[in-house]
Amino acid sequence: MTQHCGLVTVLGAPNAGKSTLVNALVGQKVAIVSPKAQTTRARLMGIAIEGEAQMLLVDTPGIFTPNRRLDRAMVKAAWEGADDADRVVLVIDAAAKVGARVEQLLEGVEARSEPKILVLNKVDIAKKEDLLVLAARLAERLKPEQIFMVSSINGDGVPDLKGHLAAAMPEGPWHFPEDQLTDATDRMVAAELTREQIYLQLHAEVPYSAAVETEKWEDRGDGSTVIHQQILIERESQKAIIVGKGGSRLKAIGSAAREAIGEHLGRKVHLFLHVKVNPRWDEDRGLYKEIGLEWAD
Repeated sequence: MTQHCGLVTVLGAPNAGKSTLVNALVGQKVAIVSPKAQTTRARLMGIAIEGEAQMLLVDTPGIFTPNRRLDRAMVKAAWEGADDADRVVLVIDAAAKVGARVEQLLEGVEARSEPKILVLNKVDIAKKEDLLVLAARLAERLKPEQIFMVSSINGDGVPDLKGHLAAAMPEGPWHFPEDQLTDATDRMVAAELTREQIYLQLHAEVPYSAAVETEKWEDRGDGSTVIHQQILIERESQKAIIVGKGGSRLKAIGSAAREAIGEHLGRKVHLFLHVKVNPRWDEDRGLYKEIGLEWAD
């Protein structure tokens, strides 16, 4: 059988459901998700297979108006992720209004030459009468080759989208082994899984500016792995929230993260967390490299 392989870039505004969609297409969790906007920071590739087609799915940070350096690096990573893609998948939250952020995104996508696929996500909670109006409006504006209405969280419509993408991939050898699900390193995934727990447990209290850095990684002879991570936040008040009374919240974050990392690695994990206050952590060039972003001037 002839193999096919291509690049698919997933674009969208913050909280459109891009990471959940990528996870659904891959069939396993490769990108972290949370109720907090701008959870995805770096371009993360999920690798999906359908028949003889391998799809390299680039999950990009949500596109918004950047203010500080980290924001600029995230938006830059998102747009660059679409360069030379075989297909650009634009994910729109069908349950939300088309506000300024989405308009900004639409203007950017309109100008691109890559073939576009429009995905209206969260149709399980959207008003049905609004869906057709939104689909017609965006189809007229973007001229996509196809429109899909999906619910990434429960999988509705995802198989049809995956089949369409597979059929659109150009002929060529697979770039990754069949059992590889992402291009992210284990260090990066481990840090992201801990950051996910911070957002899941404290998304109403801690700003999205928290970061996690893997400081030490040791694979032991007994088959287990020892990981030391540093949680970076901007203010002392945030440290008190993350640590919690008697260290209870930090223990809960560590316990859930340890379980998630152990499941990802397929072995026992000893995870040690500590919290550091650094008001200017987003000016650390080394940390950008750690989380997979390029420095933005």
